[in-house]
Amino acid sequence: VELVESGGGSVQAGGSLNLTCVSSGVTANNYFMGWFRQAPGKEREGVAGRTNEAKWSYADFAKGRFTISQGNTKNSLHLQMLNLQPDDSAMYYCAGGYGWPSLSALLLARHYVNWGQGTQVTVSS
Repeated sequence: VELVESGGGSVQAGGSLNLTCVSSGVTANNYFMGWFRQAPGKEREGVAGRTNEAKWSYADFAKGRFTISQGNTKNSLHLQMLNLQPDDSAMYYCAGGYGWPSLSALLLARHYVNWGQGTQVTVSS
Protein backbone atom coordinates (compact mmCIF):
# COMPACT_ATOMS: atom_id res chain seq x y z
CA VAL A 1 0.00 0.00 0.00
CA GLU A 2 1.24 3.45 -0.87
CA LEU A 3 -0.15 6.73 0.39
CA VAL A 4 0.77 9.99 -1.30
CA GLU A 5 -0.12 13.39 0.13
CA SER A 6 -0.29 16.68 -1.71
CA GLY A 7 -1.57 20.20 -1.18
CA GLY A 8 0.68 21.53 1.54
CA GLY A 9 2.27 24.96 1.33
CA SER A 10 2.82 28.29 3.01
CA VAL A 11 -0.02 30.60 3.92
CA GLN A 12 -0.62 33.55 6.19
CA ALA A 13 -2.70 33.29 9.34
CA GLY A 14 -6.36 33.07 8.45
CA GLY A 15 -5.64 31.37 5.16
CA SER A 16 -6.72 27.95 3.99
CA LEU A 17 -5.29 24.83 2.39
CA ASN A 18 -6.71 21.64 0.97
CA LEU A 19 -4.71 18.47 1.45
CA THR A 20 -5.26 15.33 -0.60
CA CYS A 21 -4.19 11.76 0.03
CA VAL A 22 -4.33 9.14 -2.69
CA SER A 23 -3.79 5.49 -1.89
CA SER A 24 -2.83 2.61 -4.11
CA GLY A 25 -2.70 -1.09 -3.47
CA VAL A 26 -5.62 -1.23 -1.05
CA THR A 27 -7.85 -4.24 -1.66
CA ALA A 28 -9.50 -4.76 1.72
CA ASN A 29 -13.00 -3.52 2.43
CA ASN A 30 -12.20 -2.57 6.01
CA TYR A 31 -9.58 0.07 5.29
CA PHE A 32 -9.82 3.28 7.26
CA MET A 33 -7.81 6.46 6.83
CA GLY A 34 -6.85 9.54 8.76
CA TRP A 35 -4.70 12.64 8.94
CA PHE A 36 -1.99 13.28 11.49
CA ARG A 37 0.48 16.09 12.00
CA GLN A 38 3.82 16.55 13.66
CA ALA A 39 5.56 19.80 14.45
CA PRO A 40 9.28 19.98 15.26
CA GLY A 41 9.93 18.83 18.80
CA LYS A 42 6.38 17.62 19.30
CA GLU A 43 4.70 14.25 19.17
CA ARG A 44 2.61 13.19 16.21
CA GLU A 45 -1.04 13.96 16.86
CA GLY A 46 -4.26 12.93 15.22
CA VAL A 47 -6.12 15.56 13.23
CA ALA A 48 -9.10 13.72 11.79
CA GLY A 49 -10.07 10.25 10.65
CA ARG A 50 -12.66 8.42 8.62
CA THR A 51 -13.87 4.85 9.07
CA ASN A 52 -14.80 2.59 6.18
CA GLU A 53 -18.42 3.18 7.22
CA ALA A 54 -18.03 6.90 6.57
CA LYS A 55 -17.94 7.91 10.22
CA TRP A 56 -15.73 10.86 11.09
CA SER A 57 -13.69 11.94 14.06
CA TYR A 58 -11.89 15.22 14.71
CA ALA A 59 -9.36 16.42 17.23
CA ASP A 60 -10.67 19.28 19.33
CA PHE A 61 -8.36 21.79 17.66
CA ALA A 62 -9.70 20.76 14.25
CA LYS A 63 -13.41 21.00 15.00
CA GLY A 64 -15.03 23.90 13.21
CA ARG A 65 -11.98 24.65 11.07
CA PHE A 66 -10.99 21.39 9.38
CA THR A 67 -13.17 19.09 7.30
CA ILE A 68 -12.23 15.57 6.24
CA SER A 69 -13.95 14.01 3.25
CA GLN A 70 -13.62 11.09 0.89
CA GLY A 71 -11.97 11.84 -2.41
CA ASN A 72 -13.04 10.80 -5.87
CA THR A 73 -12.03 7.22 -5.24
CA LYS A 74 -12.93 5.04 -2.29
CA ASN A 75 -9.56 5.12 -0.59
CA SER A 76 -8.63 8.73 -1.13
CA LEU A 77 -9.03 11.48 1.39
CA HIS A 78 -9.20 15.24 1.52
CA LEU A 79 -8.56 17.58 4.41
CA GLN A 80 -9.88 21.10 4.03
CA MET A 81 -8.27 23.47 6.52
CA LEU A 82 -9.71 26.92 7.13
CA ASN A 83 -8.58 29.81 9.32
CA LEU A 84 -5.12 28.36 9.68
CA GLN A 85 -2.97 29.66 12.52
CA PRO A 86 0.78 29.49 13.17
CA ASP A 87 0.19 26.64 15.64
CA ASP A 88 -1.10 24.57 12.71
CA SER A 89 2.35 24.58 11.13
CA ALA A 90 3.53 20.99 10.89
CA MET A 91 4.19 18.09 8.60
CA TYR A 92 0.84 16.54 7.78
CA TYR A 93 0.65 12.81 7.20
CA CYS A 94 -1.97 10.59 5.68
CA ALA A 95 -2.34 7.17 7.29
CA GLY A 96 -4.31 4.00 6.77
CA GLY A 97 -5.25 0.95 8.77
CA TYR A 98 -7.43 -2.15 8.77
CA GLY A 99 -10.44 -2.93 10.88
CA TRP A 100 -13.37 -1.13 12.45
CA PRO A 101 -11.89 1.33 14.90
CA SER A 102 -13.85 3.40 17.35
CA LEU A 103 -14.10 7.11 16.67
CA SER A 104 -11.54 7.83 19.38
CA ALA A 105 -9.17 5.21 17.96
CA LEU A 106 -9.17 7.04 14.62
CA LEU A 107 -7.02 9.72 16.24
CA LEU A 108 -4.40 7.34 17.63
CA ALA A 109 -1.35 6.62 15.50
CA ARG A 110 -0.86 3.11 16.88
CA HIS A 111 -3.98 1.89 15.03
CA TYR A 112 -2.47 2.74 11.63
CA VAL A 113 -0.06 0.63 9.63
CA ASN A 114 0.44 2.62 6.43
CA TRP A 115 1.89 6.13 6.32
CA GLY A 116 2.60 8.64 3.61
CA GLN A 117 5.73 10.75 3.37
CA GLY A 118 3.95 13.88 4.54
CA THR A 119 3.25 17.32 3.18
CA GLN A 120 4.49 20.46 4.89
CA VAL A 121 2.09 23.15 6.08
CA THR A 122 3.57 26.45 7.20
CA VAL A 123 1.44 29.27 8.56
CA SER A 124 2.99 32.67 9.15
CA SER A 125 1.60 35.34 11.44
